[in-house]
Amino acid sequence: MSKQVFILCNDAARRLACEAIMAAEHNKRVEIKPKARTAAQNAFSHAWYEEIAQAIPEDDALGWKCYCKLHHGVPILRVEDEEYRASYDGAIKQLSYEQKLIAMRHWPVTSLMNTQQLTKYADAVQADFTARGVILTVQGEQIPEQYRQQVAA
Repeated sequence: MSKQVFILCNDAARRLACEAIMAAEHNKRVEIKPKARTAAQNAFSHAWYEEIAQAIPEDDALGWKCYCKLHHGVPILRVEDEEYRASYDGAIKQLSYEQKLIAMRHWPVTSLMNTQQLTKYADAVQADFTARGVILTVQGEQIPEQYRQQVAA
């Protein structure tokens, strides 16, 4: 049996998913995941890293991205994803702080997040940098309301 994916958007899709589960062989895995992220969510964080680098030039956009992933993204995923926590703890946790920041250049964090997790991440990043006097925007607009409107769409 090949991989099957069902988007549970209506009763017919739910019935098909149930039929596929009932027809599946024993020892198969069923996984239900939250809605995938939007393109707007994927794009906003990169714009924020650029804004942070302009406001706090002690690091560039990549450096701030690594900082945000380590300080805000990793904690969210470690709490909510057992497999992620085990992988991170086994491969990254024992490294020095500087090594962890370097590892964040290649270690997946935000790319693994669903909509709700990315919203938590955005809120944490925004709170961190607001406390430093950096008001994060995208194309000149403050993000909180606009971001949530895009997520709700």
